[in-house]
Amino acid sequence: VQLQASGGGLVQAGGSLRLSCVVSVSLFSLGTLAWYRQAPGKERELVAYIKGGSTTYPDSVKGRFTISRDNAKNTVYLQLNSLKPEDAAVYYCNAETAGRGYIWGQGTLVTVSS
Repeated sequence: VQLQASGGGLVQAGGSLRLSCVVSVSLFSLGTLAWYRQAPGKERELVAYIKGGSTTYPDSVKGRFTISRDNAKNTVYLQLNSLKPEDAAVYYCNAETAGRGYIWGQGTLVTVSS
Protein backbone atom coordinates (compact mmCIF):
# COMPACT_ATOMS: atom_id res chain seq x y z
CA VAL A 1 0.00 0.00 0.00
CA GLN A 2 1.34 3.43 -0.96
CA LEU A 3 0.00 6.88 -0.19
CA GLN A 4 0.93 9.94 -2.26
CA ALA A 5 0.08 13.29 -0.73
CA SER A 6 0.00 16.55 -2.66
CA GLY A 7 -1.60 19.97 -2.70
CA GLY A 8 0.49 21.84 -0.18
CA GLY A 9 1.85 25.28 -0.87
CA LEU A 10 2.13 28.87 0.30
CA VAL A 11 -1.09 30.63 1.21
CA GLN A 12 -1.97 33.82 3.04
CA ALA A 13 -3.70 33.69 6.39
CA GLY A 14 -7.42 33.30 5.84
CA GLY A 15 -6.88 31.42 2.60
CA SER A 16 -7.67 27.86 1.60
CA LEU A 17 -5.95 24.77 0.26
CA ARG A 18 -7.09 21.30 -0.66
CA LEU A 19 -4.74 18.45 0.04
CA SER A 20 -5.05 15.14 -1.78
CA CYS A 21 -3.83 11.69 -0.85
CA VAL A 22 -3.93 9.11 -3.62
CA VAL A 23 -3.90 5.55 -2.36
CA SER A 24 -2.58 2.62 -4.38
CA VAL A 25 -5.39 0.28 -3.31
CA SER A 26 -9.13 0.49 -3.00
CA LEU A 27 -10.22 2.59 -0.06
CA PHE A 28 -12.71 -0.15 0.75
CA SER A 29 -9.79 -2.40 1.71
CA LEU A 30 -8.66 0.09 4.35
CA GLY A 31 -9.95 1.10 7.74
CA THR A 32 -9.49 4.55 9.24
CA LEU A 33 -8.12 7.22 6.91
CA ALA A 34 -6.50 10.21 8.55
CA TRP A 35 -4.50 13.37 8.14
CA TYR A 36 -1.81 14.43 10.57
CA ARG A 37 0.50 17.40 10.65
CA GLN A 38 3.88 18.16 12.14
CA ALA A 39 5.27 21.63 12.62
CA PRO A 40 9.00 22.23 13.22
CA GLY A 41 9.95 21.32 16.77
CA LYS A 42 6.53 19.88 17.54
CA GLU A 43 5.07 16.41 17.73
CA ARG A 44 2.94 15.02 14.95
CA GLU A 45 -0.73 15.64 15.66
CA LEU A 46 -3.96 14.29 14.29
CA VAL A 47 -6.05 16.85 12.40
CA ALA A 48 -8.83 14.70 10.93
CA TYR A 49 -9.92 11.16 10.38
CA ILE A 50 -12.70 9.39 8.60
CA LYS A 51 -13.97 5.94 9.44
CA GLY A 52 -16.83 4.67 7.35
CA GLY A 53 -19.03 7.70 7.02
CA SER A 54 -18.00 9.40 10.25
CA THR A 55 -15.45 12.18 10.59
CA THR A 56 -13.64 13.52 13.63
CA TYR A 57 -11.60 16.65 14.21
CA PRO A 58 -9.75 18.18 17.13
CA ASP A 59 -11.04 21.51 18.39
CA SER A 60 -8.08 23.32 16.85
CA VAL A 61 -9.36 22.70 13.30
CA LYS A 62 -13.04 21.91 13.78
CA GLY A 63 -15.19 24.03 11.50
CA ARG A 64 -12.23 24.95 9.29
CA PHE A 65 -10.92 21.62 7.99
CA THR A 66 -12.93 18.94 6.22
CA ILE A 67 -11.82 15.40 5.42
CA SER A 68 -13.52 13.52 2.62
CA ARG A 69 -12.99 10.52 0.39
CA ASP A 70 -13.58 9.68 -3.25
CA ASN A 71 -13.78 5.91 -3.43
CA ALA A 72 -13.78 5.88 -7.24
CA LYS A 73 -10.49 7.77 -7.32
CA ASN A 74 -8.93 6.04 -4.29
CA THR A 75 -8.29 9.50 -2.91
CA VAL A 76 -8.67 11.14 0.46
CA TYR A 77 -8.93 14.92 0.64
CA LEU A 78 -8.38 17.50 3.33
CA GLN A 79 -9.95 20.87 2.69
CA LEU A 80 -8.26 23.58 4.72
CA ASN A 81 -10.16 26.84 5.09
CA SER A 82 -9.55 29.99 7.12
CA LEU A 83 -5.91 29.05 7.47
CA LYS A 84 -3.89 30.49 10.31
CA PRO A 85 -0.11 30.84 10.65
CA GLU A 86 -0.21 28.11 13.31
CA ASP A 87 -1.60 25.69 10.71
CA ALA A 88 1.73 25.74 8.90
CA ALA A 89 3.23 22.26 8.96
CA VAL A 90 4.00 19.21 6.91
CA TYR A 91 0.74 17.34 6.43
CA TYR A 92 0.73 13.55 6.22
CA CYS A 93 -1.96 11.15 5.21
CA ASN A 94 -2.31 7.87 7.03
CA ALA A 95 -4.24 4.69 6.37
CA GLU A 96 -5.13 1.72 8.52
CA THR A 97 -4.48 -1.49 6.64
CA ALA A 98 -5.60 -5.03 7.27
CA GLY A 99 -2.58 -6.82 8.65
CA ARG A 100 0.08 -4.22 7.90
CA GLY A 101 -0.76 -1.69 10.53
CA TYR A 102 -0.79 2.00 9.68
CA ILE A 103 0.84 3.33 6.51
CA TRP A 104 2.12 6.89 6.05
CA GLY A 105 2.36 9.05 2.98
CA GLN A 106 5.41 11.23 2.32
CA GLY A 107 3.95 14.55 3.48
CA THR A 108 3.12 17.81 1.80
CA LEU A 109 4.21 21.21 3.14
CA VAL A 110 1.70 23.92 3.99
CA THR A 111 3.08 27.39 4.62
CA VAL A 112 0.81 30.17 5.87
CA SER A 113 1.95 33.77 5.71
CA SER A 114 0.55 36.31 8.13
